[in-house]
Amino acid sequence: MDRSAPIYLDYQATTPLDPEARAAMLPFLEERFGNPHSEHVFGWEAAEPVDNARRAVAELIGASPGEIILTGGATEANNLSLIGAARRTERRHFLVSAIEHKSVLAPAAALAEQGFEVETIPVMSDGVIDLECLARLIRPDTALVSVMAANNEIGTLQPLAEVSGLCADRGVLFHTDAAQLAGKQPIDVAALGIDLLSLSAHKIYGPKGIGALYIASNARSQIAPIFYGGGQQDGMRAGTLAPMLCAGLAAAAEKALTQQAVDEAHAKALKTRLLNRLREGLLDIQVNGSEGHSLSGCLNICIPGIDAHGLLMMLQAELAASVGSACNAGLIEPSYVLAAIGLSADEARASLRLGFGRFTSFDEIDQAAALICEKAVRLSHTYAAE
Repeated sequence: MDRSAPIYLDYQATTPLDPEARAAMLPFLEERFGNPHSEHVFGWEAAEPVDNARRAVAELIGASPGEIILTGGATEANNLSLIGAARRTERRHFLVSAIEHKSVLAPAAALAEQGFEVETIPVMSDGVIDLECLARLIRPDTALVSVMAANNEIGTLQPLAEVSGLCADRGVLFHTDAAQLAGKQPIDVAALGIDLLSLSAHKIYGPKGIGALYIASNARSQIAPIFYGGGQQDGMRAGTLAPMLCAGLAAAAEKALTQQAVDEAHAKALKTRLLNRLREGLLDIQVNGSEGHSLSGCLNICIPGIDAHGLLMMLQAELAASVGSACNAGLIEPSYVLAAIGLSADEARASLRLGFGRFTSFDEIDQAAALICEKAVRLSHTYAAE
């Protein structure tokens, strides 16, 4: 990466494209231009990366290639899971956790507008869902439970096996948005009892614009397509697939599987280094979520008394990170994820998300920590003088 650019610490938003994924994609921009669904040599050449993508994703999560539907990303996969389930069931009740990504909460809200009953599963102060509450919320007419594998703001990991057990006991579909966890830590969908799993290539050093939905073979009949066309992918997801993107996804998933342990150890060391440096310069910072049971490449901190958005504006020439907020109609609103774990509006506004990974160096971590501490102290002095 260009070191004259700001230090990039926003890996939960997207990861840099791995050179191996880029190299795998390039031939499909030029001579291998065929439609992967065509029945001739150009089509057969173009179909190869499609098959490779399904195989690589399946190997990454412990599935079989026939259980993988390629999508435009995790957002489409999440919509297909919830809306597809609603179209095939007579049950009218859905459960989603309070800290799901908007691409789960929005289709859930759309289902509510159509007359389905949607309830929210609360989380505890570390961001882990309340399993006892979930057990009480599941009803005979519950169709699906959606609980993300790892949160995109605070990184908290969820007890997937326990959630799966509660769902299986009641005959309820279990969907997990694993966009943040896939490729970072081992996932075995069969062992965990997951029915539906969403992931996205650009969160595992692949290209934007492609992802996948795992549908367990015994759950396939319970999911209906949400748009229609030429009947590709056995009619589950119509549309011409992009061989270039499939090649990138395949390469990224293959590398994620072989380098998972190395990447995890690197991210864990980076997180320890960053947190230690920040605590040396800012004595009163707080870690949002679970400090010990979260993604190694995600750190969400609250710096009391400062405005995190203002801090990032001061840092924008030197550091790229995110605040725990969403921009709606031009207004910065406190993060609903941070509110769900009990932070006040002021604490949420003082919170900063830092994401790092495969291409982050220890030198960058040291520089980033020094910059954050310096600017935060300056900002707090500015507030005190007002």
